[in-house]
Amino acid sequence: MRLYLDTADISQWDALLPTGLFYGVTTNPLLAQRAGLRYDAIDWADMAQRAADLGAQELHGQITGDRDHALRFAETLYDAGQRAGIATVVKLPLSPFGIAIASHLKSQGGAILMTACYSAKQYITAAAIGSDYIAPYYGRMLDQGIDAGRVMADMASMMGQSPCRPLVASLRTCDQVVDLARIGFDCFTLSPDLSRAMMRDDHTDTAALEFERAAQ
Repeated sequence: MRLYLDTADISQWDALLPTGLFYGVTTNPLLAQRAGLRYDAIDWADMAQRAADLGAQELHGQITGDRDHALRFAETLYDAGQRAGIATVVKLPLSPFGIAIASHLKSQGGAILMTACYSAKQYITAAAIGSDYIAPYYGRMLDQGIDAGRVMADMASMMGQSPCRPLVASLRTCDQVVDLARIGFDCFTLSPDLSRAMMRDDHTDTAALEFERAAQ
């Protein structure tokens, strides 16, 4: 099972990565904006080193701009990871533009994730280009009125046919994580709030207090 902390907020990295719960960190321009960062001003070498120092095994960053800008970003991110000793993964949208760039990066040996997945057919596309990961947007599917359960069930039935690993994103509740794990998914991105919810249970907290009282 792999969990990824889904934020660009370094203070959340500092608070949550030392728990050892997370395999890596995922970021994108929206997450950077929410953290008060300008995406084009991020020092990826510093981000990669920070993530590595906090115990993350992977750092995911997303392309922006035209082809030349996207390729420069990918080169910067891969180089930052190599220098920091952490695997870096380039995120690309599942659009014709993103797919074309993804094919180029894979031919160069780069690790990639195809993001913004809303349908099971996109798993076939991602697998065909050799993507390492695909990110189905579970919560956003529900927001759009898409039968997210059906999409995920169809994707689960295809997972053994390709090394492409679904990294389920846009999750809102712990029950959603449990339901998807039950049908075979084992990689999830979690917001800081959802991460904390996954680590807490009122009954467990009560039991822990009882143990402490007994020890005293």
